[in-house]
Amino acid sequence: MQPLIDNARTFGQRPEEFAGLAKGQSPEVLFITCADSRVVPALITGARPGQLFELRTAGNIVPPYASEHPTSEAATIEYAVEVLGVRDIVVCGHSHCGAVGALVRGDDLNAVPAVRDWLTHAADEPKCSDPADPTVAEAVQNHVLTQLLRLRSYPCIEQRLQADQLRLHGWYYEVHTGAVREHRAETDTFEAL
Repeated sequence: MQPLIDNARTFGQRPEEFAGLAKGQSPEVLFITCADSRVVPALITGARPGQLFELRTAGNIVPPYASEHPTSEAATIEYAVEVLGVRDIVVCGHSHCGAVGALVRGDDLNAVPAVRDWLTHAADEPKCSDPADPTVAEAVQNHVLTQLLRLRSYPCIEQRLQADQLRLHGWYYEVHTGAVREHRAETDTFEAL
């Protein structure tokens, strides 16, 4: 913890770098990813403050849209699209994902009931031909595609897609190499950016 505190103490000693941020934000991208500490969107993308609007959830899960029971995730997505006017949404899964791995392996999560119940929002169990693969790459990539489909069910997303005012992207990040791959619809594969 001490290195983090030390950095926080010196971070605010450059106010000229941050003064413009007080005027508001206008990010172009909503970046939906896992809460995993090894996934750092600004590090992966090189984004500066104000460039990414982030939504981090266990397993980068986008829950079903339900206007009668709004979720924090739905509110974040709606705000990014309707108020901030983001033009792109990235759903970024990652290798070695504990949430997706638990789904694939059918882990007993009764000791962590909130996690167990949250993972029911993942939709179908991600397809994986090798559940023993520690990277769970195939399952994570399938899971990313499922979350992109889930996003399409949000009314604000559907409207912006129909008006050609929004693009959706599926990314897969390898924590052990730093490589990023994007889903290509024409080949239905994840390929290097």
